[in-house]
Amino acid sequence: MEIELGKIIFRTVFTYLIIVVIFRLMGKREIGELSLLDIVVFIMVGEMAVFAIEEPKSNIAQAIIPMTILLLIQRFTAWASLKNQRFRGWFEGKPSVIISKGKIDEHEMRKQRYNFNDLMQQLRENGTKSIQDVEFAILEASGKLSIFEKSVNGSDGISSEGYVVPVIVDGKIQYGALEKIDKSEDWLMGEVKKRDLTVEQVSFCSIDKDGQIFVDIKNEKK
Repeated sequence: MEIELGKIIFRTVFTYLIIVVIFRLMGKREIGELSLLDIVVFIMVGEMAVFAIEEPKSNIAQAIIPMTILLLIQRFTAWASLKNQRFRGWFEGKPSVIISKGKIDEHEMRKQRYNFNDLMQQLRENGTKSIQDVEFAILEASGKLSIFEKSVNGSDGISSEGYVVPVIVDGKIQYGALEKIDKSEDWLMGEVKKRDLTVEQVSFCSIDKDGQIFVDIKNEKK
């Protein structure tokens, strides 16, 4: 009995340390920002940890090896998501605009299985009194609702929105974002050319609430 108890204690401590190492190697992300794969990995690792602790007669490698494989899968998908925007959008999901220029997009809400109770709850949690106070509301891939309230003193289409709009990501033009701020591809290409760059050379480009353009060049030396 004492031997069994000692095994359980050892396996519990050892498994705990292994899980800590695995989660540290997975990277730093808030609970609310976990991707679908992260959640699946967490659940499966937890199940394997229970197996390793509750079955002291089994070989602990039967739990450690699958945990390691899951870590490798997670690391590979994280790398693939970093390199390929299409893969990232398919695997982790894309943000959805629920309210655009004060207008609710019911079609997008139905597409995301998102109802008005969800919307009102997240508006209250943000401290927003009414839907009519919202200029833009974006449902992030994590399920969090990013809310941008209307500005009283906005002087143009961008500054009145009061937030940063990414228009180029990983060298790819974000046509949906351009449409939301009433800007054309030709306008964006002109802004890029002013900086003697091509779109493919741009890692990230955004427009802030004051209409200022930020450009980050790929592999730029510090």
